[in-house]
Amino acid sequence: MTEAAAIPSPIQDQAETLATLTQVVGEGVFTTAEFRDNLRVYVESGQLIRTITALRDSCGFIILVDLGAADYLNYPGRPSDQARFEVHYALLNPDTHKRIVVKVGVPLSDPTLPSLTSLWSGANWMEREIFDLFGIKFDGHPDLRRILMPEEFTAHPLRKDYPLRGRGERHNFPRLTRGES
Repeated sequence: MTEAAAIPSPIQDQAETLATLTQVVGEGVFTTAEFRDNLRVYVESGQLIRTITALRDSCGFIILVDLGAADYLNYPGRPSDQARFEVHYALLNPDTHKRIVVKVGVPLSDPTLPSLTSLWSGANWMEREIFDLFGIKFDGHPDLRRILMPEEFTAHPLRKDYPLRGRGERHNFPRLTRGES
Protein backbone atom coordinates (compact mmCIF):
# COMPACT_ATOMS: atom_id res chain seq x y z
CA MET A 1 0.00 0.00 0.00
CA THR A 2 1.36 3.39 -0.92
CA GLU A 3 1.58 6.20 1.60
CA ALA A 4 -0.94 8.33 -0.33
CA ALA A 5 -3.53 5.53 -0.23
CA ALA A 6 -3.32 5.36 3.58
CA ILE A 7 -4.46 8.97 4.02
CA PRO A 8 -8.25 9.10 4.35
CA SER A 9 -10.25 11.61 2.34
CA PRO A 10 -11.82 14.50 4.26
CA ILE A 11 -15.23 12.83 4.02
CA GLN A 12 -13.84 9.55 5.40
CA ASP A 13 -11.89 11.44 8.06
CA GLN A 14 -14.98 13.27 9.25
CA ALA A 15 -17.52 10.46 8.83
CA GLU A 16 -18.49 10.71 12.51
CA THR A 17 -19.08 14.48 12.17
CA LEU A 18 -21.24 13.96 9.08
CA ALA A 19 -23.22 11.18 10.77
CA THR A 20 -23.88 13.40 13.81
CA LEU A 21 -24.81 16.34 11.59
CA THR A 22 -27.24 14.17 9.59
CA GLN A 23 -28.76 12.87 12.81
CA VAL A 24 -29.28 16.41 14.19
CA VAL A 25 -30.43 18.33 11.09
CA GLY A 26 -31.92 15.47 9.08
CA GLU A 27 -31.31 13.61 5.87
CA GLY A 28 -30.94 15.62 2.66
CA VAL A 29 -30.43 19.01 4.37
CA PHE A 30 -26.83 19.32 3.15
CA THR A 31 -24.49 17.98 0.51
CA THR A 32 -20.75 17.48 0.79
CA ALA A 33 -17.68 17.87 -1.39
CA GLU A 34 -13.92 17.67 -0.98
CA PHE A 35 -11.33 20.09 -2.23
CA ARG A 36 -7.64 20.06 -1.33
CA ASP A 37 -8.11 18.06 1.85
CA ASN A 38 -10.99 20.25 3.02
CA LEU A 39 -14.51 19.06 3.68
CA ARG A 40 -17.20 21.37 2.36
CA VAL A 41 -20.81 21.24 3.45
CA TYR A 42 -23.33 23.00 1.20
CA VAL A 43 -26.65 24.15 2.69
CA GLU A 44 -29.58 26.31 1.66
CA SER A 45 -29.86 29.68 3.38
CA GLY A 46 -32.96 28.57 5.30
CA GLN A 47 -30.95 25.75 6.92
CA LEU A 48 -27.80 27.78 7.65
CA ILE A 49 -28.40 28.62 11.33
CA ARG A 50 -29.63 25.13 12.10
CA THR A 51 -26.62 23.48 10.41
CA ILE A 52 -24.03 25.82 11.94
CA THR A 53 -25.61 25.44 15.39
CA ALA A 54 -25.50 21.65 15.07
CA LEU A 55 -21.83 21.75 14.05
CA ARG A 56 -21.03 24.01 17.00
CA ASP A 57 -23.14 22.35 19.71
CA SER A 58 -23.12 18.67 18.67
CA CYS A 59 -19.87 18.26 16.68
CA GLY A 60 -17.41 20.48 18.58
CA PHE A 61 -16.75 23.10 15.88
CA ILE A 62 -16.78 25.94 18.38
CA ILE A 63 -14.44 28.36 16.61
CA LEU A 64 -15.49 30.48 13.64
CA VAL A 65 -12.12 30.86 11.92
CA ASP A 66 -13.18 32.81 8.85
CA LEU A 67 -16.19 34.16 7.05
CA GLY A 68 -15.87 35.23 3.43
CA ALA A 69 -17.65 35.48 0.11
CA ALA A 70 -17.08 34.93 -3.58
CA ASP A 71 -18.74 36.28 -6.70
CA TYR A 72 -19.12 33.64 -9.42
CA LEU A 73 -20.32 35.96 -12.19
CA ASN A 74 -19.30 34.41 -15.55
CA TYR A 75 -17.24 31.74 -13.80
CA PRO A 76 -16.14 29.10 -16.34
CA GLY A 77 -18.03 25.84 -16.04
CA ARG A 78 -20.44 27.08 -13.38
CA PRO A 79 -24.09 26.33 -14.24
CA SER A 80 -26.15 29.47 -14.83
CA ASP A 81 -28.90 28.31 -12.45
CA GLN A 82 -26.58 28.41 -9.41
CA ALA A 83 -26.52 31.43 -7.11
CA ARG A 84 -24.16 34.21 -8.15
CA PHE A 85 -22.57 34.62 -4.71
CA GLU A 86 -21.38 32.11 -2.15
CA VAL A 87 -20.65 32.83 1.48
CA HIS A 88 -18.36 30.41 3.29
CA TYR A 89 -17.94 29.79 6.99
CA ALA A 90 -14.69 28.08 8.07
CA LEU A 91 -15.09 26.29 11.40
CA LEU A 92 -12.54 24.60 13.66
CA ASN A 93 -12.88 21.88 16.26
CA PRO A 94 -10.02 22.66 18.70
CA ASP A 95 -10.15 19.21 20.31
CA THR A 96 -9.62 17.24 17.08
CA HIS A 97 -7.96 20.05 15.05
CA LYS A 98 -10.38 19.31 12.22
CA ARG A 99 -11.82 21.99 10.01
CA ILE A 100 -15.02 22.18 8.02
CA VAL A 101 -16.24 24.78 5.53
CA VAL A 102 -19.95 25.49 5.32
CA LYS A 103 -21.01 27.15 2.06
CA VAL A 104 -24.31 28.76 1.17
CA GLY A 105 -25.41 30.24 -2.16
CA VAL A 106 -26.78 33.78 -2.26
CA PRO A 107 -28.74 34.95 -5.32
CA LEU A 108 -28.37 38.46 -6.73
CA SER A 109 -32.16 38.92 -6.63
CA ASP A 110 -32.20 38.70 -2.80
CA PRO A 111 -28.66 38.87 -1.41
CA THR A 112 -29.61 38.17 2.21
CA LEU A 113 -28.53 35.61 4.80
CA PRO A 114 -29.24 35.24 8.51
CA SER A 115 -26.59 36.77 10.76
CA LEU A 116 -24.38 34.54 12.90
CA THR A 117 -23.67 37.27 15.47
CA SER A 118 -25.99 35.53 17.95
CA LEU A 119 -23.76 32.43 17.75
CA TRP A 120 -20.36 34.14 17.48
CA SER A 121 -19.88 37.81 18.27
CA GLY A 122 -16.74 37.66 16.11
CA ALA A 123 -18.96 37.31 13.05
CA ASN A 124 -19.93 40.98 13.48
CA TRP A 125 -17.10 42.66 11.59
CA MET A 126 -16.69 39.83 9.05
CA GLU A 127 -20.37 40.16 8.07
CA ARG A 128 -19.97 43.93 7.83
CA GLU A 129 -17.01 43.48 5.50
CA ILE A 130 -19.00 41.13 3.22
CA PHE A 131 -21.91 43.58 3.25
CA ASP A 132 -19.60 46.47 2.36
CA LEU A 133 -17.65 44.77 -0.42
CA PHE A 134 -20.27 42.40 -1.92
CA GLY A 135 -23.62 43.93 -0.91
CA ILE A 136 -24.85 40.79 0.88
CA LYS A 137 -27.12 41.70 3.79
CA PHE A 138 -27.28 39.78 7.07
CA ASP A 139 -30.70 39.69 8.76
CA GLY A 140 -30.48 40.24 12.50
CA HIS A 141 -27.08 41.90 12.42
CA PRO A 142 -26.80 44.47 15.25
CA ASP A 143 -24.93 47.15 13.27
CA LEU A 144 -24.87 46.43 9.54
CA ARG A 145 -23.11 49.41 8.00
CA ARG A 146 -20.04 49.96 5.87
CA ILE A 147 -16.72 49.13 7.47
CA LEU A 148 -14.13 49.83 4.73
CA MET A 149 -15.76 52.15 2.22
CA PRO A 150 -17.23 55.60 3.01
CA GLU A 151 -20.95 55.68 3.84
CA GLU A 152 -21.56 57.74 0.65
CA PHE A 153 -20.11 54.97 -1.54
CA THR A 154 -22.93 53.32 -3.49
CA ALA A 155 -21.13 50.37 -5.12
CA HIS A 156 -19.66 47.09 -3.88
CA PRO A 157 -16.08 46.86 -5.18
CA LEU A 158 -15.53 43.08 -4.89
CA ARG A 159 -18.40 42.28 -7.21
CA LYS A 160 -17.07 41.06 -10.54
CA ASP A 161 -19.14 43.58 -12.49
CA TYR A 162 -17.38 46.46 -10.73
CA PRO A 163 -14.83 48.03 -13.14
CA LEU A 164 -11.17 47.32 -12.36
CA ARG A 165 -10.30 50.99 -12.40
CA GLY A 166 -13.38 52.03 -10.46
CA ARG A 167 -16.17 54.23 -11.70
CA GLY A 168 -14.54 57.59 -11.10
CA GLU A 169 -15.99 57.98 -7.62
CA ARG A 170 -12.88 59.65 -6.24
CA HIS A 171 -14.07 63.11 -7.18
CA ASN A 172 -17.20 62.58 -5.04
CA PHE A 173 -15.25 62.36 -1.78
CA PRO A 174 -13.44 65.08 0.16
CA ARG A 175 -9.70 65.17 -0.40
CA LEU A 176 -7.62 65.04 2.79
CA THR A 177 -4.10 66.30 3.08
CA ARG A 178 -1.51 64.33 5.02
CA GLY A 179 -1.90 66.73 7.94
CA GLU A 180 -5.67 66.20 8.07
CA SER A 181 -5.48 62.40 8.04
